[in-house]
Amino acid sequence: MPVAWLLTVWFFAAIALGLSGCLLAVKPPIPQLIVVALTIGSLATVFLVPRFRDWSDSVPIRSWVALHLCRFVGIYFLVLSHRGSLAPAFAIPAGWGDIVVATSAIALLFFVNPDSTIERRFYSAWNLLGLIDILFVVATAARVGIFAPASMQEILRFPLCLLPTFLVPIIIVSHILIYRKLRLNR
Repeated sequence: MPVAWLLTVWFFAAIALGLSGCLLAVKPPIPQLIVVALTIGSLATVFLVPRFRDWSDSVPIRSWVALHLCRFVGIYFLVLSHRGSLAPAFAIPAGWGDIVVATSAIALLFFVNPDSTIERRFYSAWNLLGLIDILFVVATAARVGIFAPASMQEILRFPLCLLPTFLVPIIIVSHILIYRKLRLNR
């Protein structure tokens, strides 16, 4: 399947880039531009290549929501902030925001039926909250990184460098695809 192949190649390229250490020399807003470029590229692929669009349409909404359980990485942001390795101005709001989104994803997965017209409103509300949170995280990382680049270096080290180079673009795209799925399945 081309989607699995493409995601695998992208993932291993992100790992190689992170392990090379070259991201440590990158200064804001370059990490955010990487997120934007990868997000736009992913969206273009999904919407312009029929095979990828068909695949994204076939993914159940619960699977897209389950992807967001990775946002429990917010706990690690809080740990790093407590250790002094990550700027509290970024880690605390980003960490707690991601924890809230991930926790509410669990509630959706276990207690809310996406096939129910009324209950889908919960998915819509969660999706909007999650998208606002991830965009806030990216903007906060840029703002804090510009004024105190050393305080954000941990995000550019492996394994956290997989966030801007792989996971965050996928998370943003997933929010757009969830929105699309909710609109198409009215």
